[in-house]
Amino acid sequence: MTDHPTGTREEWLKERVALLKDEKEHTRRGDELARRRQALPWVRIEKEYRFDTDDGAASLADLFKGRSQLLVYHFMFGPDYAAGCPSCSAIADGFNGFFVHLANHDVMLWAISRAPLEKLQAYKRRMGWTFPWASAFETDFTYDFFASHTKEEQQSGKTHYNFSVSDWRPAWESPDPDSWGSHFAASSGVDAATYMQETPGVSSFVLKDGVVYHTYSAYARGLDALWGMYQWLDRAPRGRNKDEAWYRRHDEY
Repeated sequence: MTDHPTGTREEWLKERVALLKDEKEHTRRGDELARRRQALPWVRIEKEYRFDTDDGAASLADLFKGRSQLLVYHFMFGPDYAAGCPSCSAIADGFNGFFVHLANHDVMLWAISRAPLEKLQAYKRRMGWTFPWASAFETDFTYDFFASHTKEEQQSGKTHYNFSVSDWRPAWESPDPDSWGSHFAASSGVDAATYMQETPGVSSFVLKDGVVYHTYSAYARGLDALWGMYQWLDRAPRGRNKDEAWYRRHDEY
């Protein structure tokens, strides 16, 4: 016998129509937030970044591949990782389906990580992915966009992430072995401190008259909308089941 509320079809329909009103408002609010993202001032990129790609060395401008817009997913895969972060991997599973559509709509999508290109290529083959993935192994790119953090930053207790400063030392000095972080660190082949030197995010850029500008970045829960899996689960009866690190890389189930 279920302990969840039950009712008649008429009762369900009444509550569903009320919910629909709020869902429509949520959608309209999302449209307004999108307009505000696009209205942010552009910041010129002054630094010369160099990346390793399947096609050789590339600048940030090269990653546009003839398009005027660039989306970068900051994928957690540090130089010492043995495998990519499971969370980032779950997000990236959706990239294969739509990066082609973006590329034909004047937008290039890239994943960028700090691991050497050879590691990224091997993991990409394992996962069966085809989207573009660049290595920022010898650049400051992931640090400058707050997707990587130095040991000194960790030890100082001043980790800059999601537009604020936090002290993450307890999470890696005495990690809970049952925590998501500890579980994902172990599955990535590193300890918690090393794992947390990388963080997820998304950044947007535009190329105008030969100049690259940074237009937007988001981190943490700001990435929720990029999880195709989560969007489906939010519509399932029991939701995300967030209390446990239930998901794995797709070849580990």
